Amino acid sequence: MKIEGSVILVTGANRGLGLAYARAALAAGAKKVYAAARDPASIDLEGVVPLALDVTRLDQVEAAARACGDVTLLINNAGISRGAGLLGAPDAFEAARAELETNVFGPWAMTRAFAPVLKANGGGAVVNVLSVLSWLSLPGAATYCVSKSAAWSLSNGLRNELRGQGTQVTSVHIAFMDTDMARKVPGDKISPEDVARQTFEAVEAGLPEVLADAVTRQVKQGLEADPPAYAAAR
Repeated sequence: MKIEGSVILVTGANRGLGLAYARAALAAGAKKVYAAARDPASIDLEGVVPLALDVTRLDQVEAAARACGDVTLLINNAGISRGAGLLGAPDAFEAARAELETNVFGPWAMTRAFAPVLKANGGGAVVNVLSVLSWLSLPGAATYCVSKSAAWSLSNGLRNELRGQGTQVTSVHIAFMDTDMARKVPGDKISPEDVARQTFEAVEAGLPEVLADAVTRQVKQGLEADPPAYAAAR
């Protein structure tokens, strides 16, 4: 599909990568861009349609699908990280449940609600923003890694089930990006604008996956190493 002339809905569009997606969509000639956030007043990008949406609330998800019946590209970008380990953190279960609600059940609910919309509009596409941590577990963010691994499996399952209606699913894997979520992480980071560019190029090319940076590409290759990348000490 082409970004030019498309109707795009971006979740978590008030900052970071979501904002970069909205800007890139406008620059590419999208017909309309719905910019969704829990607080629509936090959307200050001219040219978009602000939308109140908490992806963990099914009533708001269903209301969005009813209100945005012209969408041809759904970008599931909203995500959270609580920075908890699996065994030592007393709030590990609480952190994991919150991350799973936003990072897994959120895009699941959005895709399920918008699948009929996309079908009616010719098929279109779904983009799920994932992570290099879909394949690795870091001790300080292990619950987040669990959620992103589940989100990768979700994306693969959605791709299978949506193929018959002509809807493509593209998963975007990123290591460290220059956003608020990674602001305390040292080292080189890819820009949100670069990720948005790569994503739209992949959507237009019909690709199932974006490996946005060198670290992500190295880790993906390392899954076939001996020992595999996910089994190495962290």
